[in-house]
Amino acid sequence: MDKKTIWLIIGCSAIILLLAAALFFMFHKMKTTEKEMGEMVEQMTYEKEQLEEEYSEVALEMEGFSYKTDNDSLLKLVDKEQQRVQLLLEELKTVKATNARRIAELKKELASVRSVLVYYITQVDSLNTVNTQLKSENTAVRQKYEQVSQTVTELSKEREQMKETITKASLLEASGIVVETFTDRDRKTNKISRIARFKISFTLVKNITATIGMKTVFVRIITPDDYILTKNQSNVFRYEDKNIQYSCKKSVEYNGENTDVFLYWNVEEVLNAGTYRVDIFTDNQLIGTQQFKLEK
Repeated sequence: MDKKTIWLIIGCSAIILLLAAALFFMFHKMKTTEKEMGEMVEQMTYEKEQLEEEYSEVALEMEGFSYKTDNDSLLKLVDKEQQRVQLLLEELKTVKATNARRIAELKKELASVRSVLVYYITQVDSLNTVNTQLKSENTAVRQKYEQVSQTVTELSKEREQMKETITKASLLEASGIVVETFTDRDRKTNKISRIARFKISFTLVKNITATIGMKTVFVRIITPDDYILTKNQSNVFRYEDKNIQYSCKKSVEYNGENTDVFLYWNVEEVLNAGTYRVDIFTDNQLIGTQQFKLEK
């Protein structure tokens, strides 16, 4: 074998060795790259899953808003954002993990949603604080109103009591009521059969708070069987919002001092023995009453 052939064999062997080394290096490089790519895809898949969980958490937070506020305007805005989150979540579930560009965009969208969520939370807290303050103020106002109402009620009662006291103080009083019986010859008698006239005497007591001037005094003579002695059924006067009969009446000038008054009743009916009663009225008030007996 000549030298030329030997060198040719050596050259071919070297080339074969170089090619083998190159192939081995390329194969090793491919394995390493394939492993790195697998790890990268695994990491991207993990990040995608994490992003899906974050979107799901945000969606749940937004669902809970309806229990935190009853503000219709704010709830509409939250509902709109919630629909947006649902659409992005559905897209995220379908996008490939290797679509790094879209994954990055969805991350930015999530950051935007979170900032909006923080803003809404701040608004809800602010509204709740305002509502709490308003409720507290309303409670204070209601308590103040109740106190004022109670005070007004008490003042009204006191005013009514004072008015009633003043009214009572200004009422006239008939004292010393005496009923005498006379014959037709103006002689006193106790025999029913001889009585021709009653004389009713009394005194309007001094009262500086009473209204002075002319007073109409009404006298009712009531028999033992509760019959009112009267000359005419139309002889009535107003008392406690109704018309009642009287036996006799008289106009008297009252000047605030003790004023003696007397009235007469002429007997024209048959009198029965028993206890009679005289009621005296003026200024729409009962100012005195007195009982007397007639015997056979």
